[in-house]
Amino acid sequence: SHIRHAWDSTKSVAQNLAEMGLAEDPNKAVPIPKKLLVSGMELESDGREQGKKIVRKPYVVNEMEYEASLPEKKSNTLSRDLIDYVRYMIQNHGENYKEMARDEKNYYQDTPKQIKRKINVYKNFYPEEYKDFIASLKPEKMDVQ
Repeated sequence: SHIRHAWDSTKSVAQNLAEMGLAEDPNKAVPIPKKLLVSGMELESDGREQGKKIVRKPYVVNEMEYEASLPEKKSNTLSRDLIDYVRYMIQNHGENYKEMARDEKNYYQDTPKQIKRKINVYKNFYPEEYKDFIASLKPEKMDVQ
């Protein structure tokens, strides 16, 4: 969005990028040093052009660097289907993973270990919700007995 706002449609792509301080061709921006042979001795040339380009819109690069330095928001969530699946399995089978694997709602034919892993993922993502869910199951079982 920063580039889009600073873009001048009357200029070429190369001119626009040069004004913003951005490279049009990354191979030319960071060249690979070439080794020159001069009378049996090796000299390294950095391959940079001597002409310095004037950056007229440095704020574009500054804003992009600032945006890149911000910490990333974690948006780890589980799908509603997986949450419902795990809750159904725990509600009907408790901790019996072999029985869960034979359940008719096990559409993807998960093995007992896969089901256990899914339940552990649910426990790690929503620990409070899991505790409340387990607590809500205990009174039901007491009433039945």
